Amino acid sequence: MRFGVFELAQPTGELRRDGASVNLQEQPLQVLRALIEEPGRIVTREELRQKIWPANTFVDFDHGINNAIKRLREALEDTAAAPRYIETLPRRGYRFVGKIERETPRMRALAVLPLVNLSPDAEQEYFAEGLTDALITTLAKIGQLRVVSRTSSMLYKSRNKPLREIARELAVDAFIEGTMLRAGPRVRITAQLIDVRNEEKLVWAENYERGLGDVLALQADVASAIAREVHVKLTPQETARLYHSHTVEPAAYEAYLKGRYHWIRRSREGHERAVQYFEQAILIDPEYAAAYSGLADAVSIMGLWGLLTPQEACGKAKELARTALEIDVSLAEAHTSLAWATFHYDWAFADSESEFERALELDPRSGAGHHWFGMALGMMGRYEEAYTEIRRAIRLDPHRSLMHFGMAFISWCGRRYDQAIDAAREALELDPYAAQAYVWLGLTYVAKSMFEPALDALQKAANLSGRAPVAVACLGEAYAAVGDEVQARRILEELTGQQHVTAYFVSRV
Repeated sequence: MRFGVFELAQPTGELRRDGASVNLQEQPLQVLRALIEEPGRIVTREELRQKIWPANTFVDFDHGINNAIKRLREALEDTAAAPRYIETLPRRGYRFVGKIERETPRMRALAVLPLVNLSPDAEQEYFAEGLTDALITTLAKIGQLRVVSRTSSMLYKSRNKPLREIARELAVDAFIEGTMLRAGPRVRITAQLIDVRNEEKLVWAENYERGLGDVLALQADVASAIAREVHVKLTPQETARLYHSHTVEPAAYEAYLKGRYHWIRRSREGHERAVQYFEQAILIDPEYAAAYSGLADAVSIMGLWGLLTPQEACGKAKELARTALEIDVSLAEAHTSLAWATFHYDWAFADSESEFERALELDPRSGAGHHWFGMALGMMGRYEEAYTEIRRAIRLDPHRSLMHFGMAFISWCGRRYDQAIDAAREALELDPYAAQAYVWLGLTYVAKSMFEPALDALQKAANLSGRAPVAVACLGEAYAAVGDEVQARRILEELTGQQHVTAYFVSRV
């Protein structure tokens, strides 16, 4: 729904101005949604409190509401003295007084179903998956479109449900589906747009064939064509972002896709293989910015797992991210990489926060950006802001285990142990092999003196992670907490044989 130059996009609830996303925290957005749902009606402060701040939230409600209204007015360029949108009624509440224009329903939300690999080589499956992911990422740069996350789309890789049913589950009104055929140095994508609101009508279909070196431009062409067919007008900035890419060496692009394919698996072996492929991509094409960012992310996480020293991990990641930004300063994921590495290597919180904010300004729908920013805020003790960022990450990518692990982590940081257990269990329902979720499930059980389930969870974490030092150290803490000094000392002996163990975790044992 529109009001003035602003639009509250449905169903994501994002605020946009002239098609561009407005960076606004979650609470002010929720206040706007509550007011705009019933224009002209006075919504009391108590109603806002009940809708937006649950009873167990540790926050000063009056301050929270006042701050949310203040930030909302700043975003809308509105004032209390002469309100165009938000009117204050002293001691009663607030009322939305702007004129709302309800648009004729258009295609606003779509999902890209996994491209079917038609190549005779089954090994090209990673390539089809990578192209699907890249197309989703490219389309997500269009502000007026809500594009379902990669994780949610991949749930329907072996589709055995009618499109209408999938549309209902994903809350979309259109699908992109198609095939990928790779033959030597060339790739062909056949894509079609299906309107599920209109008897699954085929709206558009097209074939695209390019050399692998031009595959980034191919993705931009597909995204632009889809935007035209769903009657979305691209802003000049969006057009620039779609086509802002250099020609990539085919072998480098292939290595990059393999790197991201293994990185997404989040296993010890997956990280190690991802590093190899990202390094290979950089060696082949030293001007490929995304490969530097991918390598930065991979070594950062390996450092946190204790598989690399701090200098080899986040120290190196900082330099890699900076190199990526020297090549392409508008690459949002590189700003995220730099923010995460700076936080963990230098503990430079202000610098890290600035980089996170820049990353999310460039790509407000980055689930990874909101996830990592939320975890950083949680470690800083800024719990309410952390919960806001993690909730956004979950909303953007609800079926990805990692996002729910993030909620478990910051809930543990904030000593909301029951909430942490629920979030960890949700993460494990989505991925039963998620070692990180088992780590914080186990540590939460330790905090609640529930030692038997703690040991069970942390033993699973240690084994699933390939005996990664961080998981092994947490298991040692559980043994120490339960009073099993023999096992705790065995864990310490095991840790001394590892390449690097964070002193913090050793000290907990």
